[in-house]
Amino acid sequence: MPSDAVLGFDTSGPWCAVALIVDGQVRAQRTEAMAKGQAEALFPLLDAVLSAGVCAWRDLDAIGVGVGPGNFTGIRIGVAAARGLALGLGIPAIGVSRFDALALDAADVPVVVPSLRGQFWVRAPGEAPTLVDTPPLPAMHDGRHPLAVAIALLTRQRRHEPQPRPAPLYLRDADAAPPYDAPPALIA
Repeated sequence: MPSDAVLGFDTSGPWCAVALIVDGQVRAQRTEAMAKGQAEALFPLLDAVLSAGVCAWRDLDAIGVGVGPGNFTGIRIGVAAARGLALGLGIPAIGVSRFDALALDAADVPVVVPSLRGQFWVRAPGEAPTLVDTPPLPAMHDGRHPLAVAIALLTRQRRHEPQPRPAPLYLRDADAAPPYDAPPALIA
């Protein structure tokens, strides 16, 4: 039975990524590219990574989840899954931003995350993210660890500190808009 086991995952983009860290070492990881279908693929992938890492659900000490920025639906899938698993297993779930995951080994360099419409989110150390058309080159960082591994490592570091429940990190307003037509009149 493993000790110090942390499961990290992310569904905020066109992928489903999962990693299992045991005693600070990557025990198993897997990333599947997918434009859609993360909700259906997530739990089979979680089970596959746990099996490959010779770990059971009951052995987990914490769950880490990517909270964005990224795809609205993908973020909601990951956050809901992490919160439900944490509740069912009685362990903490910790949200990790993609910025923090990418900056894991380079906290002093700006982090760049692709956005919609060919734009980029840039977060300089100690500052809020800003949306730009062209990322600053060459002083940027796109992460040394695979995303799910970085999420699991940060979760392991943060799990003994008080953490809020994972919540989506939305940096931009929704693209969907309410209808412009007036609602139909109700007949009494």
